[in-house]
Amino acid sequence: MQYLRHASVRAVLAVVFASGGWYAGARAQDPRSALDPITSAVMQHPITTSSAAARDHFLRGQRELDLTRFIDANAHFKQAVAADPDFAFAYLSIANTANSLAEFKSNLALAEQHAGGASEAERLQIQMVRKGFDQDLAGQLALGQQLVQKYPDSPRAWLALAGVQIGLNRNEEARASIAKALALAPRMFVAHTTLGFSYVFGEPRDFTKALEHMQQAENLAPDEPGAHMSLGDAYRARRNLEKAREEYARGHELNPRDAVLLVKRGHANSLLGNYAAARADYDSAIAVGRANEKAAYVPFRANVSVFAGEPAAAIDELNRLVASVDGMGVPDPKAAKLAALGSVAVIAIHTRNQPAVEQALKQLAPVLMQQADEAGNPAFRRGQEAIIAYFEGWWAARRGDYAAAQRQAERISQLLAPDKNPRKLEPMHQLEGFIALYQGKYGEAAAHFRQGNLLDPYIKYQLAVATEGAGDVAQAKQLYREVAEYNFNAVGFALVRRDAQQKAVASTP
Repeated sequence: MQYLRHASVRAVLAVVFASGGWYAGARAQDPRSALDPITSAVMQHPITTSSAAARDHFLRGQRELDLTRFIDANAHFKQAVAADPDFAFAYLSIANTANSLAEFKSNLALAEQHAGGASEAERLQIQMVRKGFDQDLAGQLALGQQLVQKYPDSPRAWLALAGVQIGLNRNEEARASIAKALALAPRMFVAHTTLGFSYVFGEPRDFTKALEHMQQAENLAPDEPGAHMSLGDAYRARRNLEKAREEYARGHELNPRDAVLLVKRGHANSLLGNYAAARADYDSAIAVGRANEKAAYVPFRANVSVFAGEPAAAIDELNRLVASVDGMGVPDPKAAKLAALGSVAVIAIHTRNQPAVEQALKQLAPVLMQQADEAGNPAFRRGQEAIIAYFEGWWAARRGDYAAAQRQAERISQLLAPDKNPRKLEPMHQLEGFIALYQGKYGEAAAHFRQGNLLDPYIKYQLAVATEGAGDVAQAKQLYREVAEYNFNAVGFALVRRDAQQKAVASTP
């Protein structure tokens, strides 16, 4: 997630950091400081704190964040505000790496509370996160554009703008923004990985360019686990699963405490059909996982059963997580419950498992509303209510109650109408697509699915089915091929991968 000091503080900063002093000595003693020139040293906009210790921890946190060590980054940002309780931008960084909704909300509020003494660059980024939380992506974009206008020489400003553009699916604009960052800082690690992931997941995709940027990142930090993780993801996108698995294994060797690399290796083994090895990888990741990881990785383990054609077993595993997560000691058990219950709902609706669907939806709605109460944000609450409407409507359509499903689609439209987000109606269009598809209205279904979230392979698969039903077999075959070759772990993809692979071959003009 992304989030009153006096003017004299800035004068103090100029003295403290012009002379180096304590800060320079502390950085020199940091064994990871060799990575600073490609991470935390690349800023070029003011960071406002009067405390050398606070600034040091902030920059260490920024380095770890760039290198995808989110839990470590969060710990450094917390040490930064302990050293300087007025450090607005560090509170924002805690929010952006938060381990729970409560942590996000409280630290965003603290960032806003102390923003008066922050630089304009920091204030604009605090406001951007607030706009995102309020589902005002149009306002967030305007602030991002203002940020780069005022700080055109800051690679961080261009990356902040790119993040908003990616969220809006304005991928060509995002890539141009990241290219600006790289022109300013060609050795900026996170700019290379961000651009690489844009080419992996954003349309139009370009897996060759993705691999090139991930290789450049790996060349910059060859002993950094995150570099090998990103490189592995690029190989997965290119359907070289064995090479991806090698990169994940190399990353894990470099940092055996990093549970993410074990999870990634589990993904590769799942896709290769090595189900026992995949489960072993996930078990190892859960065993060494920190913060929310112990709970967050269980749904991936459950997906192994879906890939193996055993959806009921996956549902059982997910339900066990829901029943046990409150006793696991993770920071945000509600988020883990929602992830598990959402996966159960998707699997059960797809397979028409009525008892499992109804149990999941009965449990899902109260947790969503508890989270809405915790957020205390009207836009967030509307979004939670829209999720409930989406699942209720999808299940109604799946069982043939199209009138009830249509009412839920209209409810989604009404709930999300106030949001200043061009993508806000994607769930409504997806639900309308299901309603039409299940009735055999293929052209209408395809028109709606095209306005859904086609970054979700499950929705792209539904578009392929509708397109084939409407008679465009060649286009359907292309869509099936894109789904079959997706190679990233999501429950919907696990449900349709095998069918997509068969139809990509069988559907001929």
